[in-house]
Amino acid sequence: MSQETDRDDFFLPDLCQAQSILFLVLIAELLVLVLVLFDTPSLRFDWTSLALSSLFVQWLALSSAALLCNLRRWLMRLSVLWATSIAYALILLITLLYSVIAEMILYDYEITADGWVRLIRNLVMGAIVSGIGFRYFYLTHQLGRQEQAELTSRIQALQSRIRPHFLFNSMSIIASLIPIDPDLAEEVVEDLSVLFRASLNQATSEPVSLEDEIDLCRKYLHIEGLRLDDRLKVEWQVEVDPSDLRIPLLTLQPLLENAIYHGIQPLPKGGTVTVNLRSEDGQVKITIINPVSDKGSSHASGNRMAMENIRNRMYVIYGPGASLTTETFENGYITRLIYPKIA
Repeated sequence: MSQETDRDDFFLPDLCQAQSILFLVLIAELLVLVLVLFDTPSLRFDWTSLALSSLFVQWLALSSAALLCNLRRWLMRLSVLWATSIAYALILLITLLYSVIAEMILYDYEITADGWVRLIRNLVMGAIVSGIGFRYFYLTHQLGRQEQAELTSRIQALQSRIRPHFLFNSMSIIASLIPIDPDLAEEVVEDLSVLFRASLNQATSEPVSLEDEIDLCRKYLHIEGLRLDDRLKVEWQVEVDPSDLRIPLLTLQPLLENAIYHGIQPLPKGGTVTVNLRSEDGQVKITIINPVSDKGSSHASGNRMAMENIRNRMYVIYGPGASLTTETFENGYITRLIYPKIA
């Protein structure tokens, strides 16, 4: 019984939070209103009964919340079954205690036969309402865990489809460098291993610092620079402190890969990829601009799956607050990524 319960398995709500208290008060008052309407035999509403019932139920609800709030850390060290059973028993004990106090105050410190009926009624109602409440919290918690598991699985499925297109090109570069410059070949291998290690670590949806993401992009650009030589130029316009911002792992790198593979590579003379990073209005805004050939951009047809994967990943993590849009202009292509700022 002393085994500590994983927080993910603990479904009892945190009644120390003001939002939970407000929800409890509203539900309790709604319950009182329904009971008073049900007990009123005539069409005339009994305001006195409503006031007394509200006082009793709110007193009971807030006292139970205060007790469970103070015992929450202790309850979380117990198994879920024990924690739920103890919380349930405490609520019934408080219900019985307050019912006895109310009977003695209202009926000259004497519990009549009708008083015992009311005590039993209060206990039965308390047991039913508490049981329904615990069942609701349990189902809500399980649903949340299921949704989180589905989101995690969806992220992993999407991330598993994102693989750097430059793998075979990198292997060719390494093979050509080994006989002429083994030190540089070793450096390329190290950069490639860092990139693929990051790709394997995509199983977690935890964002990384933008600074780390930029470092990964520079390693990728180093490899591509060896392949494209002076055909590839990259202009970084970093208008923020990248160490203060966060981004899902390997989000910026595929966008750069897209710009190079479908923009720079088809051009005989290459070109410049411009990367602008800024933060405003509580959002991180990333803009990538690359040239395209006179024949038009191959972005739309060639890398649609990669762009859609990134768009889906951002939506799963940030919801509708994230967007990935593209735009073509004369001899150019713009990719804009916007998502909520996370410190």
